[in-house]
Amino acid sequence: MNSYERLLKEYIQFVRLEKGLSDRSVSSYEHDIRRYLRFVFEDLKLPDLGGVTVQHLESYLAELSAMELSHATMARNISSIKGFHSYAHLEGWIPANPAELLESPKLPRKLPDVLTIDEVQKILEVPDTDTYKGMREAAILETLYACGLRVSELTGLTLNDLHLEIGFLNVTGKGNKERIVPMGRMATERMETYLEKARPYFLKSKEKAKNALFLNAYGGPLSRMSVWQIVKDSANLAGVSKKVHPHIFRHSFATHLLEGGAGLREVQEMLGHVSILTTEIYTHIDRNLMEEVHKSFHPRA
Repeated sequence: MNSYERLLKEYIQFVRLEKGLSDRSVSSYEHDIRRYLRFVFEDLKLPDLGGVTVQHLESYLAELSAMELSHATMARNISSIKGFHSYAHLEGWIPANPAELLESPKLPRKLPDVLTIDEVQKILEVPDTDTYKGMREAAILETLYACGLRVSELTGLTLNDLHLEIGFLNVTGKGNKERIVPMGRMATERMETYLEKARPYFLKSKEKAKNALFLNAYGGPLSRMSVWQIVKDSANLAGVSKKVHPHIFRHSFATHLLEGGAGLREVQEMLGHVSILTTEIYTHIDRNLMEEVHKSFHPRA
């Protein structure tokens, strides 16, 4: 076993058990720390972690930068190193923590891809509503766009979440937080058709359906992957060249509402964002609209 393997093994065990991270996150931590420890013990040839200085850390980060890693990967590496040294200090492996002053780079805010209203319209017109499968797909696509749902929120819908008489959905989002979202006329009509004609066709047994709103060909709840495939196939048939996935309907939902003059707080509520800062990213997409509003309403514009 290499001189650093014991340290790595103990720290990864701590990360896995105490932090409750996913297997993927744990694997990323292990990869980052193993590469860092090779630098310390094999490249710098330090006898132990106690000899690591801030200058050593800066040299290592400079090497990572030279590899042209993404901002996100750099930030993750810095986080991994800081966490490792903090643990090493608490466990008494090192007398002081040289990583305390390391700052994670600020990640650039990437604007989400959105569909134009015309592109959305073309995709929504793809399903053949003369078939049961098409009725189901039309209801799915309309609901994704009309309500701005995450794909997990869509597949998690039950019959009890529908309030079609008033045109609303009860949605359970991240952290099991519930919100009420309006559906609009077209999504409500598509949903009524699906419930009346298509869902009874897909329903094999109530026990198998588990009260799920959208059912697959075998009568069980529709999976997230199935929704991804429906969206992808519909976009291809519509001739939309963008990379289309379920979440792009959520981005488009928010963008089109704001472009139409909706308030940021209202869009935040409908998306289920905890912080309005998350919603604000959509205001960067249409600067022209904001400029026009400023010109129209500011007394000195």
